[in-house]
Amino acid sequence: MSDLPVNPLILIGVGSSFAFSGLFYHLYQEKKTELKKLKEIPVFKPDQQLLRVLKATPYKRLQYVAVEGLVQADGEPLASKFVPQCFGVVQKRAVEEHWKYWNNLTRTWNSRTMNKNETCSSVPFSLVSPGAYITDSYVKVQNPLEASGYYLERVYHKTKYAKGNVTNLALQFISGEKPVAMEESEEMLRVGSTLTGFGEVVLEGGQVMRLQAPLDGRKYILVPSDHKSFIDRHESSASMWKTLTAVTGLTGASLLAGLIYSFVGEKDGRSKSA
Repeated sequence: MSDLPVNPLILIGVGSSFAFSGLFYHLYQEKKTELKKLKEIPVFKPDQQLLRVLKATPYKRLQYVAVEGLVQADGEPLASKFVPQCFGVVQKRAVEEHWKYWNNLTRTWNSRTMNKNETCSSVPFSLVSPGAYITDSYVKVQNPLEASGYYLERVYHKTKYAKGNVTNLALQFISGEKPVAMEESEEMLRVGSTLTGFGEVVLEGGQVMRLQAPLDGRKYILVPSDHKSFIDRHESSASMWKTLTAVTGLTGASLLAGLIYSFVGEKDGRSKSA
């Protein structure tokens, strides 16, 4: 009876490597397909060329395109509450309290967040072409708060820690709760920042171009960068999954080859000694 012990850790390593390689290859194919679809979307700037294209279409409508431009408030912009001379068109402020409470079962202090308050506001704004001195061509952005994609920039963040004193310590002992900190933050879509919007563009009144959520159900997306940078990030992600596929696949193949070599070598050695 042949007794050739195999280290179970090596078998686990082989199986895990091939399993991860398959998973990463699947993610790579998904990202590759997504990237192909993104590259097929027409890209425009808010200029006269886009206006001419819209006027030439039968219904003065482009169902799904990308529009890249600079953010410009249509009227008075929103001012930051905390940062001087910081203006935007979308503003989100959040305040939340961090507390700890005593757990009698585990005899430890556990953390929790409470009294979280968020406010979000926006003013009408448009996208204009970079470097344009005369903004006679622009694309109004409709309902930005309904768009997906995280396009806000954090402009302020501060954590205020609670101060302990004798009175507070006594109350904490009685209630079993104690404040830890209050966290306050502000995020904005700033005037002058680069934004790329994916959606439907319509022409109203022969001159006003408007970016809005597509009627065919595709995603309305706002991206806080130019179109090229957006595509580059997706290509980097695809390359990462491709590299991980190769690395884990080669690792699994190497472990398997080593296992087979060891098995065959040990078997040949026993045959010769027999």
